[in-house]
Amino acid sequence: MVQADNRLHHLFFYSAILYRDLCEARSKMNQHTGRAAFSILLVGCLTSGPMILAQQAKVAAAPGSGLSPEKALSLAEQGRCAESISGLKRAMTGQVPAATRKQAGVVGVRCSLAVDDRESTADFIRFLNKQFAKDPDVLFVVVHAYSDLSTRTAQDLGRTAPQSLAAHKLNAEALEMQGKWEPAQLEYEEMIRKEPTARGIHFLLGRLLLSRPDAPQDATERAKQEFLKELQIDPTNAGAEYILGELARRGEKWDEAITRFSQATKLNPNFAEAYLGWGFSLVTLKRYEDAISPLRAAERLMPGNPEVHHTLATALQRSGHKEEAEKEFAIHRSLSSATSRTPASDKPE
Repeated sequence: MVQADNRLHHLFFYSAILYRDLCEARSKMNQHTGRAAFSILLVGCLTSGPMILAQQAKVAAAPGSGLSPEKALSLAEQGRCAESISGLKRAMTGQVPAATRKQAGVVGVRCSLAVDDRESTADFIRFLNKQFAKDPDVLFVVVHAYSDLSTRTAQDLGRTAPQSLAAHKLNAEALEMQGKWEPAQLEYEEMIRKEPTARGIHFLLGRLLLSRPDAPQDATERAKQEFLKELQIDPTNAGAEYILGELARRGEKWDEAITRFSQATKLNPNFAEAYLGWGFSLVTLKRYEDAISPLRAAERLMPGNPEVHHTLATALQRSGHKEEAEKEFAIHRSLSSATSRTPASDKPE
């Protein structure tokens, strides 16, 4: 009972420290210019809970290099995390039963996070992923560990560089994820106003304009201009080329679409959707033989996509490769039985 009371006392103590630091951070920020950074800090605190700060949580301890797995686990259960981490790592790599290794890894993740030893957290995650890649309990722990690490890194960004472009970008992306389209758009526009030649911002603004459910009528044209500006700043942006290709395809500007899609694949040889858009456009123009190569690439990169197989089957059939076409149609039918069928109006004839 005394041990439990001590742990509870420590929990409230470190929570109070975190709340104090948060309030101090807010008071130091300008009411307008610090809004993005404070939002990052606040979201991080709300999502990660009463996180124990490394400066207070780390204690002087022996390396623990000679600890047995049982002793390391016992120390961890007592809250003596700094002492147990090296022993837990040895348990993960030693000749011990799988159940013990799994327990050591799970406890190691939690303990290393408790003392904010992020390097050790990464080690434990790597061990767990290698040894228990499909274990649901392990995957659950790893998901939360990545989330926690992400939150803490966001807090670091908000504390160390609250007025940086990266901090504002992170805040804008968080607003997008929450469906707060207008505030997110204002963030991107403000970033562009301050740094008009910064890479990636025009692309993100263009993407947001296309994503907004309440977008004005000119949103598509404005988004197109943002993607073009992005390519002027960064000609290697494959995403901008691809979306411009999609916009051209929707507008039935097939030659432009083909040029954009093919360029996107040159910039990113693993861009499966760009290969599909390229092949689809060629099939629509009845350039069936030319379409086979990009569609084969799309098939290799996303073999589970029914649309790829249907479009490839069409190209093969119309170019005289009947036997291969039948195989692709069969794959398409098989995949479509488990997924929704692609609307007929979207399939090339």
